Amino acid sequence: MSEPSSLPVPQPTGLTGYLAPEGFEAELRQELGDIAQEHGRLLLSPGPAKPAAWAQNVWHDVLRIPIASIGEGARVLKSQQRNWWPYTPDLHRRTALMVEKLPKVSAKPLNFGQRAPTAPLGSFTLLDEYTLLAAPHCSSAFPNGECALIEDRVNPPSRAYLKLWDAFTVLGFGPKPGETCLDLGACPGGWTWVLASLGAHVIAVDKAPLDPKVAAMPGVSIRQESAFGLDPASLGPVDWLFSDIICYPERLYRLVQNWREKGQVKNFLCTIKFQGETDHATAAAFAAIPGSRLLHLSHNKHELTWVLRKEEN
Repeated sequence: MSEPSSLPVPQPTGLTGYLAPEGFEAELRQELGDIAQEHGRLLLSPGPAKPAAWAQNVWHDVLRIPIASIGEGARVLKSQQRNWWPYTPDLHRRTALMVEKLPKVSAKPLNFGQRAPTAPLGSFTLLDEYTLLAAPHCSSAFPNGECALIEDRVNPPSRAYLKLWDAFTVLGFGPKPGETCLDLGACPGGWTWVLASLGAHVIAVDKAPLDPKVAAMPGVSIRQESAFGLDPASLGPVDWLFSDIICYPERLYRLVQNWREKGQVKNFLCTIKFQGETDHATAAAFAAIPGSRLLHLSHNKHELTWVLRKEEN
């Protein structure tokens, strides 16, 4: 019986891969600047990973792997690590045949409250029938960086709640029962519903009324006024400030800075919504706030989520 042939040796490319959310390739392209290759939504840039809010998954230390067959491709991937997920801009059938030869990876949507997966998940794509690009180490343990959640189609008053569920799942933290949360621009109440469901005390601020079912939830109080006219001095210490307000990014930045200067808020989580063109300058200003994080969640549209958390002892 003949000995099996040795596997091809993966070739380091010196590139990092950044997978853009669908429809936001231009935003990622501008954010990265130096692009060496593009394969659909996968943009490759020289050097180690750099901050990229518009990347839903980052492929570290990308390898180029010549393969003679589908089976050989699967074997060489398994020699690198166990778990793999494909990105498939084309060659769908050939990729599917390779996936059949790899260990099964679950991609079932999570119930909110389930922990995000922790097992390392590599990513690969076929450049052509005989060439793989692969990264055994990626920034996200979700397939292609997409946090899939089982929706509640009954209780929340809008689908905006999914952004908070997404954020708390991906980040691995959120408000604790009994903490005080300020929800700016709360109407109709999707975020307030999430926060109250977690057992937080919620101060919902909006000139428009909340959905009556949300307004009646335990722990919810209402201030029917403008979020931008709210005087921080009228409130005591706040554990979290949340904002899903529709406004220009510069205006949100000034609001956030005002609350930061007052020193009453421990943690922030805000949606930066772009009106027309993407305001990269203001996004960069948010990202430059020390200790903060800027990311595009699976349930974001033309917007980014900005988080600033006070580290716990």
